[in-house]
Amino acid sequence: MKIKRKGSVVWSGGLKDGKGEISTESGALSSYPYGFAARFEGQKGSNPEELIGAAHSACFTMALSKILGEAGVTAEKMQTSAAVTLEQVDGGFAITAIHLDLKANVPGVSKEEFETLAGKAKAGCPVSKVLDTEITLDVTLDE
Repeated sequence: MKIKRKGSVVWSGGLKDGKGEISTESGALSSYPYGFAARFEGQKGSNPEELIGAAHSACFTMALSKILGEAGVTAEKMQTSAAVTLEQVDGGFAITAIHLDLKANVPGVSKEEFETLAGKAKAGCPVSKVLDTEITLDVTLDE
């Protein structure tokens, strides 16, 4: 099985004065604004790093749901955030780290087992596999 999903942008202008619009094939984002100020100066609008964070959070959590099911347990609730670090390195910029923070309520699993299963999801989700950076994970399991 091969699945393709599309995202696109339209950009007008230079780097600092330019403006862009991000769209997704599903319509979840439709001409959503982004630009230099949103990425580097904290202005309103989106940026590639927060989109990667959202994608990574979604992929990791879905992968963990699958792994939990294979272990015979089901999460009542999982909440994941991904902090994506963009740093200036060697005269350019690079994503140097992503930190996943997972809070979950999963009856019937020990903290140790849950951390092991979450580690497998972190390593195995497709978005983790495509990202060439350090990925860390903190897990909080409600008991």
